[in-house]
Amino acid sequence: MAKAIMIQGTMSNAGKSLLCAGLCRIFKQDGYRVAPFKSQNMALNSFITEEGLEMGRAQVMQAEAAGIKPSVLMNPILLKPTNDIGSQVIVNGEVRGNMSAREYFAYKHNLVDDIMKAYNTLAAENDIIVIEGAGSPAEINLKTEDIVNMGMAKMAKAPVLLVGDIDRGGVFAQLIGTAMLLDEDEKPYLKGLIINKFRGDKTILDPGIAMLEEKTGIPVVGVAPYLNIEVEDEDSLTERFSGNQEVGVIDIAVIRLPRISNFTDFNPFESMNGVSLRYVHHVSQLKNPDMIVIPGTKNTMEDLLWMRQNGLEAAILKAAAEGKIIFGVCGGYQMLGETLSDPHGVEAGGSISGMGLIPMDTIFEEEKTRTRVTGTFGQTGGVLSDLSGVHLEGYEIHMGVSALKEGARPMTRIEDFVAKSGMKDDGAQKGNVYGTYVHGVFDKEEVAKAVITSIAREKGIDASDITGVDFQAFKETQYDILAAGLREHFDMEKIYQILNEGMPE
Repeated sequence: MAKAIMIQGTMSNAGKSLLCAGLCRIFKQDGYRVAPFKSQNMALNSFITEEGLEMGRAQVMQAEAAGIKPSVLMNPILLKPTNDIGSQVIVNGEVRGNMSAREYFAYKHNLVDDIMKAYNTLAAENDIIVIEGAGSPAEINLKTEDIVNMGMAKMAKAPVLLVGDIDRGGVFAQLIGTAMLLDEDEKPYLKGLIINKFRGDKTILDPGIAMLEEKTGIPVVGVAPYLNIEVEDEDSLTERFSGNQEVGVIDIAVIRLPRISNFTDFNPFESMNGVSLRYVHHVSQLKNPDMIVIPGTKNTMEDLLWMRQNGLEAAILKAAAEGKIIFGVCGGYQMLGETLSDPHGVEAGGSISGMGLIPMDTIFEEEKTRTRVTGTFGQTGGVLSDLSGVHLEGYEIHMGVSALKEGARPMTRIEDFVAKSGMKDDGAQKGNVYGTYVHGVFDKEEVAKAVITSIAREKGIDASDITGVDFQAFKETQYDILAAGLREHFDMEKIYQILNEGMPE
C-alpha cells in the first residue's frame, strides 16, 4: 500500500490545492508513482472523466502534475452548491441527489465506505498518495464525523502538514490557533507547518519561525514564496475574479455570474499577448469589449434573473444589437434562447423567458449529460468565421436539452470521445451570437487563436503578434516551475522523513 501525506490548511484558499500539486510533481520527478486524493470537494468547477464520471477540477490539476489520467477515485465526493444552504451531492462521479447543508451533515457518515474504497484502490496502485483537506481542521462545529480533514488523516493514517496564508496576515495566530484547537487524539498527526505566499526577505521572518516552533513543538518544513503560477484554480475564491481590469488590444469580458462554474474554460486567453480577459459583475465594469462571454452556472435560471435585475442582460442585448460577439457556454448558452423550462424542479422549477438572441427552447431534465467529446466547428458565420472546420475537444456536463428553431443553425458536430456513438449537432449560432454545451472548447490552441484572429481582422488589427499556446504544454511547464519553487523553499529531506515514518498502527 502507498505511503500517504496530507496537506491541511488554516482556512479555505490557504493554497492547499497548489501545494498538493507541487508535491505530486516533485514525487513524480523523483521516480515515484503518485496520485492525489481529496475525499470531499466543494466546488462549482468540475470535470468529466473518460468514463463519463464527474469530479472536482482541483484533483484533475493535481493528476496532471502527477503525470497520470484523472480518475473519480481521486475525488469520490463532490458537492456542487445550488444555493446558499444546499448542494448537489455527487458520489463516485454520479449524482446522488440535492441536499441541504443540514441533511448532508447528517448523511455524510454513510459515505465513509465509498471514500475508503476509492482511497484503498488508489493506494494499491501507487507509491505515494498526496491527500488534500478542506477548509480548516479547527472548524469545531463541523468536527462530528469529519471525513475530509483529521477524520480522513486517521482513516488513511496520514501525517499532516498544516498550511497558513501569510499574505492575508495573522499567519502565526492561524497556525498556533489551529494546532491548539485540535483534539488530543488529532494532535499527533500534525507533523509539520508551512507558511505560504510569502513575499520579501525570509531572514526577517526567522524570529517568528523560531517562536512558532517553540510554541507548537512542530517544525516549520517550508516557507513557500508567492509564486505566479498559471494553473487552474479550485473555486470562486480565485484571484482571477479580482484581477486586472485593464483593456487590451483585444478585450474579452466574462460575466461573473453568482453561481459561475467551470470558469477555467477561458484560461487559454489569459496567456495570449495583447488579449485582456476580464470578469465583470456590474454594468459599469463591462465597458466596450470585443466579445462578451456568458459562462456556465450551477443555476441557469436564477443567474439569468440576476442579470435581468442588475442591468447586465439589457447591456448584453444592446451589445448584440450593435453586432458585438456574444458567446455562451453551457448554462450561458441556455440563457441565449427564448425559453427555459424546469418541469421537474431541477433548479427552481417553472419557466422563464430567455434572452431571445437565439431561436431555441431549453427544458431541464432529471438526467445529467456527462460525456467527453471531440468534433469540429461547422460553417461558422459572422465575425468568428475562422472557426469553420477547426477541431475541438472538451466535455459536456449539463441537465438541460436545447431544441433549435427556425433561424438558428448548429455550432459544432461532436461525438462521445470514448463510446464513439456517432456524430451529433451541438450548440447554435445566429449572426454574431454563438453558443455551445462543450466545456473546454477554447483549450486547443487552434480554437483560441481562431477566435482572436477573427476579432483582430474585424477590427483591422495585425494579429501576427497575438500568438496562442498549446495550453497542455504550457501547463506542464507551470507544474515544473511550481515544483522547482517548492524544492528551493521546502525542507524536502524532512518531508520525506515525515512521509516514510508515517503514523504508528
